[in-house]
Amino acid sequence: MEKVDLTIIETSDIHGNVYPHSYSNHESLPLGLARISTYIKQERSKKENLLLIDNGDLIQGTPLTYHYVKKLSEQKNPMIKLLNALSFDAAIVGNHEFNYGKDILIKAVDESNFPWLSANILNQDTNEPFFGNSYIIKSFAGVKVAILGATTHYIPNWEEPEHIKGIHFEDALETIKKWVREIREVEKPDILLVSYHGGFERDIVTGEETEAPTGENQAYRICKEVGEIDILLTGHQHRQIASELNGVLILQPGFNGQAVGKIELTLSQQEHTMKWKIDRSSVKVDPLDTYEIDHEILECVNEYEEAAQAWLDQPIGHIQGDMEIHDPFSLRLEDNPLIEFINKVQMEAAGVDISNTALFHNHSPGFKESVTIRDIVSNYIYPNTLKVIRLKGHDIKGALERSATYFTLTEEGEIKVNPTFSSPKPQHYNYDMWEGIDYILDISQPVGERVVKLVYKGMPMNLHKEYDVVMNNYRAGGGGEYTMFKGKPVIKDIPLDMSELIANYLLEFKTFKATVNHNWKVIW
Repeated sequence: MEKVDLTIIETSDIHGNVYPHSYSNHESLPLGLARISTYIKQERSKKENLLLIDNGDLIQGTPLTYHYVKKLSEQKNPMIKLLNALSFDAAIVGNHEFNYGKDILIKAVDESNFPWLSANILNQDTNEPFFGNSYIIKSFAGVKVAILGATTHYIPNWEEPEHIKGIHFEDALETIKKWVREIREVEKPDILLVSYHGGFERDIVTGEETEAPTGENQAYRICKEVGEIDILLTGHQHRQIASELNGVLILQPGFNGQAVGKIELTLSQQEHTMKWKIDRSSVKVDPLDTYEIDHEILECVNEYEEAAQAWLDQPIGHIQGDMEIHDPFSLRLEDNPLIEFINKVQMEAAGVDISNTALFHNHSPGFKESVTIRDIVSNYIYPNTLKVIRLKGHDIKGALERSATYFTLTEEGEIKVNPTFSSPKPQHYNYDMWEGIDYILDISQPVGERVVKLVYKGMPMNLHKEYDVVMNNYRAGGGGEYTMFKGKPVIKDIPLDMSELIANYLLEFKTFKATVNHNWKVIW
């Protein structure tokens, strides 16, 4: 009986990480495509049949990719150059692929030596796959493998409308059901693999809901409701998962190139039907901390990196006082100079007197006395623009109540982060802090009743009156379960990235004094 071994390697949520270092302080980190390259080359030297797939969120996420878009976009995309050099077989369109705009994404797809797959991202006019492919067929020593791609259809809730103009996002689960039936009937593959840029909405073992049923993540339902899938590659949630669910091998390899996912199969050909079946399978996530850096692959993008590093070190302004972050948790409990500064930049740019913003991750360093571009992008890590939307007072109160769910109390009465904001995926960016209103959140009160003070210009806020508020485009679209913002009138759209607005503000004023007006606090 003839046997064939097949190895499938998945990367996902690389987010522009190539070099194994931090862009904020040059600290060495065990991540990035430079280590992934070493892993892939070692696997290729040992394996005759290897399928290599990137599951999305590739081209956005670091100063390297941001600088490319802003300063070098006429050149080839550095992330595509790397995946071409590593001979990837396919890539899936992730939600963050749209962050730099549709033109940058289309250019990246055109430059790729591999197909981009997403069956549920359609051209609004033709109803055909926008990026040209729903699935591909690969053959390995006679074993026929179908690879179907899909993407979380929740993208319109996050993305700038102009970035997705002319594009329709179908329900990922229903699209996968439809295509799996057709692929099985028409192609009759030996292996049917679905690569889905989305994650699990339920606990894999218990089946209990782990998030609100928004449709953002549908991997659990895919395994349970779509028959005849052999393998489901996932991502988006930045988790490490290697398991089996309802007879489907499932994999999710983390984020930023800290690990890769690997599935190994041994198949045998049946004498009577000549079809192949899986005799043996293994699924695991391999961390990359012990893998050397592939300096050869880095030569493909060294010029991009050198230009980005020089740009990052440009000094642009000075801070008088303390605007560094010493404890990100404490920062979210009471007003502080960094958040107040960002809100002031937003209000100045928008010409309004109410603003909200977030501390996007717990490694934000804040600003030292001398501020560079590196400091700005280390704190404001997303390519957000600003929108001014018109809200009623009760919308603002509802948003504050949503933010208040960030906290919970232990049995001993100590305040801590609500686990839903840290697991299965850290979502610290979904806690907002406001300027232009005075408010108090009391975490000892029941959820939904925690706003115990809400004042505007010295008077209790009128919950029926309208107010113009500036915030980032992600939040203005309702992202982060701020449903009270969704569909509200957009009064002003400010197309410059926030990092540019902050830089321009500092370049104009040269020196900024760290101030705190103590307009808000959290009690318990």
